Amino acid sequence: MTVIIGISGTRRSMEFPQNIFEDRATVNDTYVKAVAKAGGAPIILPVTETGYAKEIVAHIDGLILTGGDDISPFLYGEEPLARLSGTLPDRDLYEMELLKETLAQNKPVLAICRGVQLMNVAFGGSLYQDISYAPGIERQHLQHTDPAFPIHSVTTKENSELRAIFGEKTMVNSLHHQVIRNVAAEFHATAWASDGVIEALEREGDLFVVGVQWHPEIMVKQDDEMCALFETFIQKVEANN
Repeated sequence: MTVIIGISGTRRSMEFPQNIFEDRATVNDTYVKAVAKAGGAPIILPVTETGYAKEIVAHIDGLILTGGDDISPFLYGEEPLARLSGTLPDRDLYEMELLKETLAQNKPVLAICRGVQLMNVAFGGSLYQDISYAPGIERQHLQHTDPAFPIHSVTTKENSELRAIFGEKTMVNSLHHQVIRNVAAEFHATAWASDGVIEALEREGDLFVVGVQWHPEIMVKQDDEMCALFETFIQKVEANN
């Protein structure tokens, strides 16, 4: 049976005819296509009331946390700094509940860009609100090149899920301006850029819970290695069913 993969969405104000604007529940189509290409059945999970998370998770087999808005620094005990971009606090709270409920129901998670940052914050970790606040950053982490193509290398940790997929090194794209600072206790870093930026987290234990800082869903159309990440995720979901 084909596994069902929930893809967390966001909310965007979009124009109807005659200058009427309405909020729409939305997700980038690259996530949908990447899941379908890897053999999973994708469904979009809109931002809604946290109380519905348990029932929603009961109807999916695995969860993808997507990229997007900055995470509210209030969630890790800080006030907003000058270079913080826009936040959606209700999305933060809903996705944190969605993540925790997915883990409570023992279902695999793949977190991407904002997703890995949210996963870290949800379990007690923290972020640099902007990459300019982090020391020693040298690589381009918010690339100007077409994001279908990589911009810098990452090195994976031995015996990690990512080492099994990518080997010791791989090339990734980069579209983030916030950076993981302190890693949550239940997680460990498993990939780094050459300037030390944490590029991936994995959770302790046998369940596949992996987050990457880059956007593999954008690269899948021209990069077989990134296809392998989604294929591995789907295989882990299937094995967990």
